[in-house]
Amino acid sequence: MSTASAAYPIGTPGIPWGEAERAQWLSRQIRQRSYESDVLSVIERLRSRFDVHEYGCLEYGPDVYPLMAIRSRNWRADRPVVLITGGVHGYETSGVHGALQFVEQHALDYAGRVNLLVAPCVSPWAYERIHRWNANAVDPNRSFRDDGQAGESAALMQLVASIAEPILLHVDLHETTDTDETEFRPALAARDGKPFEPGDIPDGFYLVDDTENPQPEFQQSVIEAVEKITHIAPADDKGEIIGSPAVARGVIQYPLAQLGLCTSMTNARYRTTTEVYPDSGRVTTEQCNAAQVAAVCAAIDYAVSVG
Repeated sequence: MSTASAAYPIGTPGIPWGEAERAQWLSRQIRQRSYESDVLSVIERLRSRFDVHEYGCLEYGPDVYPLMAIRSRNWRADRPVVLITGGVHGYETSGVHGALQFVEQHALDYAGRVNLLVAPCVSPWAYERIHRWNANAVDPNRSFRDDGQAGESAALMQLVASIAEPILLHVDLHETTDTDETEFRPALAARDGKPFEPGDIPDGFYLVDDTENPQPEFQQSVIEAVEKITHIAPADDKGEIIGSPAVARGVIQYPLAQLGLCTSMTNARYRTTTEVYPDSGRVTTEQCNAAQVAAVCAAIDYAVSVG
């Protein structure tokens, strides 16, 4: 779909934000849902079947957020590690709930075959406020690098660095929404003092592979599983999806490490970022969550079978 946006209401066009503009932006952010009710309560229910680990804690003013990860109970050094992350962008709801739904419904199916590590809500402050950035107006999904400015990203990187076993697979669960074009990209342009250039939002599910380590057969195995749940985003008239060339049906590539994206923080052979489209009139919330679950299961099945 194509969308357009008026000038962003904060800042002066052409001038990057300073502290005053960031404070003004922060004052507009309102808690709209509960991390404790939606995420922590679910994780608590899982304690009887999985190990639960607090890998960090974020403090934004009076708000304190424990960062939680779920691990296979019988972790063994001779099994490969599968890393699942959700909620790096807190507003991308099915990434969070899809990760939790996978653990509840399917994680035990892989017991004895892989070590599972799931961080279902990497950015809880943003989850509660249905936003892309953290409270400092920083995008965690551009901060997975040594000089990254997001505490959310740094904490997750430290957790992953503590794992001695080889990581075979990393699936990072995301959404592309209409508000990317109406709110978040205009805000980004305003924050950085750049002009906003309207674009298109793909209608459907797609994946992001790594330019430097493409795995086309792996990516297509995920696409084939997900299309049983929801439709796959077609390329536009230029052969692109969200401004990048479609290298296969429903697949684009980004230079993950160069951009500081979440899936760049491991040397896993298999890495993918899912992108669900929740604003389509052709899907329900349940289908969006199910699409994330299907993607995770298909990714693990392929990685384990091929190695």
